[in-house]
This record gives sequence, structure tokens and C-alpha cells, in this order.
Amino acid sequence: MVLAELGRKITSALQKFNKTTVINEEAVKECLKEICNALLGSDIDVRYVMKLRENIMNKFKHDEQEGGNLRVLIKTAVIKELTGLLEVEKKAYEPKRGKTNIIMFVGLQGSGKTTTCSKVAYYYKKKGWRVAMVCADTFRAGAFDQLKQNAAKIRVPFYGSYVETDPVTIAEEGVAEFKE
Repeated sequence: MVLAELGRKITSALQKFNKTTVINEEAVKECLKEICNALLGSDIDVRYVMKLRENIMNKFKHDEQEGGNLRVLIKTAVIKELTGLLEVEKKAYEPKRGKTNIIMFVGLQGSGKTTTCSKVAYYYKKKGWRVAMVCADTFRAGAFDQLKQNAAKIRVPFYGSYVETDPVTIAEEGVAEFKE
């Protein structure tokens, strides 16, 4: 949902830029303003957005001096910078055998945490890991039941509480129970 909206906003900004009759610094700044607002509205870190804006403006100033089709060059620079945001410099988390590994899922309501949690648990179970799930979601009605059903389907131990309202307490108790 959020990603689709972000895509629409970026596409809209590029389409407006494409219809601009004169490609100058003002046109590029206006396009970048819309793209940056869309990124910031989607909770992209301000540092990344400012770096993206700076890189594209530098590319524009460089390409403006060299000539060529500025419209295509700027669109290409925008795409290159956006895909650069997706590149990960850190290695993915890898659990270590012989020690307790805890993976916590955090995200907006409706973003797929419960489903993803179940899929990750199933993945590691198939790889031979001892897996358990703890439901610390005390806000969404049905989260407990949904995760419990998913745990039963994949035959993984489950911990949660209908009565406890503090997610931290539930998480601590669940981890303690499964460590034993």
C-alpha cells in the first residue's frame, strides 16, 4: 500500500518533469521537491533523501555543461539514485547455532508482520532449527489468535497472553519460557 502510493507520486513527478518545455535548474528542483516529499512521506531517512537530492543536482549541473538530452539524463539519474537507496551495505542477519537467537518483527498495522513471522519460523524449522513464536501484539484484536493458529499449522511452540497488556512483559516471559 505505502510502496504503491510512493511509486505513484514518483511517477507523477517524473511525468510532470517530462512535460516541462524548458529543462532548467528550476524544473529539476521542482521535480526533486515532489520526489523528496514523497520519500519523506514514506518515512525514508532524511539523510538519504538529502543525499539523493544533492547527487541528482550535481549530475544535472555536470550534464548541463556537457550537453545531451537533459530530460533523459535526469530521469536516469533519479532512477539510479532511487535504486541505490535499496542497496544494502550490511550483511543480512544470520542466526548462530548453539545460542539463543531472537528475531523481533516491528511495523505498521497491516504491513504483514504476523504472516511474515510465521513464514520465517517455518523456514528456520525446515532448516532444522528449534523455533518458537511469542505474540506480544496487545493492540490488534485477533493478533494473538492468528499467530496461535499459524504456530499450530506449522507445529511450532507458541506463547502469548490474553490478559497481560504490556508487550515487553509478554516478550520477556515468552523468551524466558522458551530458553528453558
